[in-house]
Amino acid sequence: MTAQSLTRGGVAAPPVRAVHLGLGSFFRAHQAWYTDRAAGDDPWGFAGFTGRRPDLADTLSAQQGLYTLVTRAAEGDRHDVVRSVSRAHAASDHHAWLAHLSSGDVRVLTLTVTEAGYLRNARGGLDADDPVVRRDLTVLRDDPTAPVRSVPARVLAGLLARRRSDAGPLTLVPCDNLPDNGGVLARVVRDLAELVDPSLLDWMDERVSTATTMVDRITPEPTDADRRAVLEATGVDDRSPVVTEPFSEWVIAGEFPGGRPAWEDTGAVFTDAVQPFEERKLWLLNGAHSLLAYVGSLRGHTTVDEAVADPHCAALLDEWWRACTPHLSLPPGDAERYCAALRERFANPRMRHALGQIATDGSQKLPVRLLPVLHRDLDAGHRPDVVVTVLAAWLLHLRGTGLPVRDVRAAELEPAAQAPLPQSVPAVLAALDPALADDAELVTAVRSRVADLSGHR
Repeated sequence: MTAQSLTRGGVAAPPVRAVHLGLGSFFRAHQAWYTDRAAGDDPWGFAGFTGRRPDLADTLSAQQGLYTLVTRAAEGDRHDVVRSVSRAHAASDHHAWLAHLSSGDVRVLTLTVTEAGYLRNARGGLDADDPVVRRDLTVLRDDPTAPVRSVPARVLAGLLARRRSDAGPLTLVPCDNLPDNGGVLARVVRDLAELVDPSLLDWMDERVSTATTMVDRITPEPTDADRRAVLEATGVDDRSPVVTEPFSEWVIAGEFPGGRPAWEDTGAVFTDAVQPFEERKLWLLNGAHSLLAYVGSLRGHTTVDEAVADPHCAALLDEWWRACTPHLSLPPGDAERYCAALRERFANPRMRHALGQIATDGSQKLPVRLLPVLHRDLDAGHRPDVVVTVLAAWLLHLRGTGLPVRDVRAAELEPAAQAPLPQSVPAVLAALDPALADDAELVTAVRSRVADLSGHR
C-alpha cells in the first residue's frame, strides 16, 4: 500500500479569522473540531501557535494544517480530517503572531496553555516576581514588538499591535481548566498592561472582551501506535493525528462584538453562568483524574482504564464523588448522571489515557480540583478522608514514588517533600494553600496516610 498524504486538493484553507495559542492535542480535538463542524457558509480558520516547541507547527505546516481526528469509542474508531487550522506557527514566530493579531480579519483569540501558563501569584494576580515575567516586562517597555515568552506577555504584545493598527474588537477565549478562566486571563493581562503601558487599559475596556468557558473532552497524548493505526485504517500517513473520545462539551459565557463561529450549531452551549458546569467538570472529572493519577500509580497502574478497574481506586472514586455532590449547584440527579457517564468514559479500554499526563503540574491542578471541596467540608466541621488520601499520594509522588515528577514548581517541591514527614507534610500542603499547613488535624491525618501508603512511618 502506498501511503497517501494529507492535502487540501486545491481547495483554499478557510480565511484566518481566529488565532489560537497552545497548538496541542486538546485544542485540535476541541475548539478546532467545533470550528470545523460549524463552518457552513461562514468559514473561520485558525492561525495556531505552539506553546514552546516548533515540531508540531512544522509537521502541521507540511500537511497544510490538516490532521486526522480519531474518535475512539469502545466499538471502534471514527476518522475525520479537520480543516479549520489554516496556518500553523512555532512559538518563536513572533512576527506572525503580531501580524495576525493586528489584522482586522481576526476577531477571536483562544488559548489552551494549561493552568501553569497564567503565571499567577498567591493572590490570583500576575506573578510580577517571576523571572520570565520580569524579563518580558523589560522587553515590552523597551520595544513592544520584540519577542516575549510568557503567555500574559504574548497576549499583551498582540493587543499592543492591535491597538497600533486599530484592528477592531477582539474576544479572548481561554479554554483551560481553571475556575472563571476568563476572569483569570483578564486579570493577569491587565496587571501586566498596567506595568507596561497603563493607557492600554481604557482601550481594552472598549475593544477587548473576555469570555469564560468550560471545556470537556478526554484527549490522551498521541503515540506512534496511533499514527500507525491511522495509516492502516485510512491509508494516510498522518504525522500528527489526534485521538479523543466521543464525548465533548463546551460551555461559553461572554460577548463577541466582532463575531465568532456558529459554535452553538455544533453543540456548544452559551449561557450567562458557567460556574455550575465548571464546578461539575473540575471536581467530578478533573478531581477524579488527579485521584486516579496519584493513587493509581502507587498501585502500579499506568492508564485511567487500568486504575478505574481496580476495586480500591473505584471505591475511592465513589467516595470522592459523594464528597463533591452536596457542594454542586446543579441538581443531584444531574451529578449522578454525569458520574455514571464518567465511569464509562474512564473505563474505555481503547483510550489508554496515561496517568503520567494527568499527574503533570499537580501544584497547579490540585488547588482548583480538590481544595474547593476540602475547604467546604472543613468549614462544615468534616474532613473528607478521600482528600487526605489524594494529598498523601501526591506527596509520595513528589518523593519519587510512582510516576516521574513533571511540575512547574518541582525545584521547590521535590526537596521539600524529601524532608522527614513532620517537616515535609506541612511544607507541601502550604505550597497548595498556607491555611492547610496551619490545620494541625489535617497535617496529622496526611502524615499518617503517607505512612500507611508507603508502608512505613
